[in-house]
Amino acid sequence: MENVKSEPGKALKAAFPHTLPILAGFLFLGMAYGILVHSKGFAWPWTLLMSSTIFAGSMEFVTVGLLAGSFHPAYAFFLTLMVNARHLFYGISMLDKYRGTGWKKFFLIFGMCDETFSINCSVEPPEGVDKGWFQLFITILNYLYWVGGALLGSIAGAFLPFDTTGIDFAMTALFVVIYLNQWMEAKDHRPALIGLGATLLCLIVFGADNFILPAMALILLCLTLLRKKLKPAPKGWKKA
Repeated sequence: MENVKSEPGKALKAAFPHTLPILAGFLFLGMAYGILVHSKGFAWPWTLLMSSTIFAGSMEFVTVGLLAGSFHPAYAFFLTLMVNARHLFYGISMLDKYRGTGWKKFFLIFGMCDETFSINCSVEPPEGVDKGWFQLFITILNYLYWVGGALLGSIAGAFLPFDTTGIDFAMTALFVVIYLNQWMEAKDHRPALIGLGATLLCLIVFGADNFILPAMALILLCLTLLRKKLKPAPKGWKKA
């Protein structure tokens, strides 16, 4: 029987290739964030503190603006809730995926971001690799990529001049790349089309400033109602 102690090493080896696209994106985005923070007058320890504790890319970009202006705690709280409300739906989606992970669940919850959710939700570990360790290393690696990129960007910003105009669009670009990657890998495009349709409908009805929460709720409702139809048939099963 294989030694249990070898499980973390096997899981790390299996998880790392899945995070390579995130490594490329997070290093660039993290550096962009670090440069932006430095351009607002904050030294690298602040970048390290915010990137390692907040760990919510889009909210971190927003936080820079909040810190640079007058601080309103209530406004900051509700803005954070709105920007990151999608994590409520991520959490619901991952209830079964994270079941039985034990102590690992604490960091799996803390370290969940859009990119980590995308991998842990759709990728199954190879045979013989512990699922909990596999998911944990996906989460840890992506976390380190972001924090490391942000720190590098902050340090680079202290020595090199950068024009930060439009730099916050980098996060949007990464979301588009993730979506396209999921589209190309998925055999069934119906969930993606449902997501697109629900989002477009809510954008028209609620406007650009208020469509995210209704869109997430509508997507969750549609996928829940259509869960049986969208569930792949067992191997060897043929429709009569």
